Amino acid sequence: MASMNEPGMTYTTTQTGAPMMNTGSVLPLVSQETYPTTIINPPVDYQATSAQGYAAPVDGRAYGSNFDTWTNSDGGSSQQGAPLEVLCGPLLNYKYMTDAQTTAPRWHGSVLLVTKPGDVPPKLQLRHVGAVGRNGQADGSQGTSGAYGGYSSNNTDRTFTGFKLHSDPNKAFWRIDLDLPFQTSESRWEYSISNANFASGTRTEGRSTRTFFVPSKDQSMRVMFHSCNGFSVGVNQSDWSGPALWNDVLRVHEEKPFHVMIGGGDQIYNDSVRVSGPLKEWTAIKNPSRRRQYPFREDLRAQCDEFYFQNYVRWYTTEPFATANGQIPQINIWDDHDIIDGFGSYTDDFMMCHVFRGIGGVAQKYYLLFQHHQAPPVSTFTTDAPQTQAPQGAGPDPVQLQGTFTYQGEPDDRSYIIGARPGPYVAERSRSMFTRLGKRMAFLGIDARTERTRHQINYPDTYDLLFRRLDSELTAARGEIKHVLMLLGVPIAYPRLIWLENILRSPIIGPIRFLNKRFGVAEGFFNKFDEEVDLLDDLDDHYTARQHKPERKELILRLQEASYRHNVRITILSGDVHLAALGRFYSNQRLEIPVRNDHRYMVNVVSSAITNKPPPEAVANMLARRNRIHHLDSETDETLLNLFDRGPGDKPKAAANNHCTMPSRNYAILTETGGGGDDNNKEDDGLNGTATIPTSNTNGSHHHHGPSLFHRHSKRDDHNALHPGEENAGTKHPAASGMESRIIPGDPFGLDVTIRVEIDPSDREGRTDGYGVHVPALRSSPKAQAPARGH
Repeated sequence: MASMNEPGMTYTTTQTGAPMMNTGSVLPLVSQETYPTTIINPPVDYQATSAQGYAAPVDGRAYGSNFDTWTNSDGGSSQQGAPLEVLCGPLLNYKYMTDAQTTAPRWHGSVLLVTKPGDVPPKLQLRHVGAVGRNGQADGSQGTSGAYGGYSSNNTDRTFTGFKLHSDPNKAFWRIDLDLPFQTSESRWEYSISNANFASGTRTEGRSTRTFFVPSKDQSMRVMFHSCNGFSVGVNQSDWSGPALWNDVLRVHEEKPFHVMIGGGDQIYNDSVRVSGPLKEWTAIKNPSRRRQYPFREDLRAQCDEFYFQNYVRWYTTEPFATANGQIPQINIWDDHDIIDGFGSYTDDFMMCHVFRGIGGVAQKYYLLFQHHQAPPVSTFTTDAPQTQAPQGAGPDPVQLQGTFTYQGEPDDRSYIIGARPGPYVAERSRSMFTRLGKRMAFLGIDARTERTRHQINYPDTYDLLFRRLDSELTAARGEIKHVLMLLGVPIAYPRLIWLENILRSPIIGPIRFLNKRFGVAEGFFNKFDEEVDLLDDLDDHYTARQHKPERKELILRLQEASYRHNVRITILSGDVHLAALGRFYSNQRLEIPVRNDHRYMVNVVSSAITNKPPPEAVANMLARRNRIHHLDSETDETLLNLFDRGPGDKPKAAANNHCTMPSRNYAILTETGGGGDDNNKEDDGLNGTATIPTSNTNGSHHHHGPSLFHRHSKRDDHNALHPGEENAGTKHPAASGMESRIIPGDPFGLDVTIRVEIDPSDREGRTDGYGVHVPALRSSPKAQAPARGH
């Protein structure tokens, strides 16, 4: 066995569970008589967060990082053994780009396999199939030298060896890191894992392959966005044909490939832990005080751990979602249902109870493993181990370490922006993300759940880290990034519901609460956790909630400042609310700033849910009636766009006066548009009325006619088009199908937004109808004054 000259301390666990400490620098050989062993490097001490806002380990190496040359913690040599038995996967993630400012940028991602315990690291064979043809498939070319950036099929074929992230006596998590060169054309890549048996029992050995697509070095990524990918407790899944919309996603992907799919929160629903899972007994406790004081002992922690694991395996192997997981690279940020409904938005004294702190830790463990391919903390909260209850994070618990292995010393994943301090209820630091999405687009995903309380969404110093990183990245890009997609799990440009909050918190609720406690009246009206009205946790989640309004305003103003300073358009992606909508912030009409030049113009694409049941039409209609023109400040207005001209499948809208909310299952597509030349450098930039936008003729082809894309409407209803890119918004818009990469003279590097809406929930094929709108790129203007504010 090769020596491991790593600093620090290792733990091994004997049959009795008593930890033995080894202070030497070389890992000891494990005798055959010992219990299945835990070899753990104590949690890595991170350096102070850098100016870019992400943290790096003091020592990036780790015990167990080289699985080709040492004896694994659970015994046996990694050089021999049976093929791995796969329980879940492969799950494909996109991570980041390197050398983005050079002529040879590289794509980085990872593949996760969840297997039964084993010692043989998985080996992945990657092959460049060729350039992508018009039908989204490889055109048969093998990328001979000179055709695809000088790379041939032969010298891009590579084998990658995985390493173990985490294991216990029942399972193991393996990560395989990938990197590949961007080509001069959009390219198709194929991978297979040769030493793994999948669910069918058929050994892959290169015969079972999966493909994914990468844009050319001069393209931005084509993005699929989704949220709320699961069912709430009590929903009859058969009434909704299961996760049927993923069939539509795969159909579109086959014809016009996606390069990345962004999960906007609630990628999985873990709420049943309190109904049919190990928290059922705790939930049934009537006395709120007893429920708050209920211990989260090791046996309950272990049961919850097994529940969350099995729920992930069940959902992530459910078709057609499972197929998408292995073919479309993912980026994910969590929200409450990835933990449990409403986590973070209940009263503070309830959120601090043992059970909620415990499940917060367990949920984060599997969120990191399944959705981020990152090693979890070595232990999670339990009342049986005081060292796991520290506000700065759980320390090693010898009982939890028995028979487990956890990789330590994370590689320097440059995409993460790690919070400076742990969250209040999940005692781990938030994990936001910044990454390039090809040539001219970038992604900023805010972890708005780890630090959330009823009265805050993120810490002020976390916002400082986020904007420091954003500023650093945009500065380094030297103007190459034209569009930033920012993910906020909950909508931020959305109708106010403060009037409903006032009612639900008013004395009128008192008699109903009394009747509920005494006689069980209105059983579903109050939640089972903190005895508050069940809707309040959802309302308190909203950025437009009364207590979040100052934080919301500060965030929008800082985004405006970044947009102005770097001449970059910012578009916000949100989910959570189980309906589709499109909100916009924009400059007040009196400022006379064309949208093309308006750094305050930010679209909030609200796409939810891809799987969960939508709200009743009456709720959507109520929100539409609340869709007023609001004033963020004296210079910024906001409202929803009338995007939905009719119902999906040529059906009339249920309410003739509601064209701004759509209570049907849906997902979104975002595609960069081309400019057809160097129009962006023209002095008039189409503002004199010479630029045109495509309009559809009867055979579906597009001609360039119509008014300037950047013409400022002299008189307008702000619920309707603010600029011609919003004219004919909906099913008649050229972007409605989401199947084209359009050329728009005068607007290079704008963004087509498509929301594909389910036609019939009983259709297991998940067929959809599309609604489109265009977001123009930003060109600074002397009229657009710099935001007058300071920090």
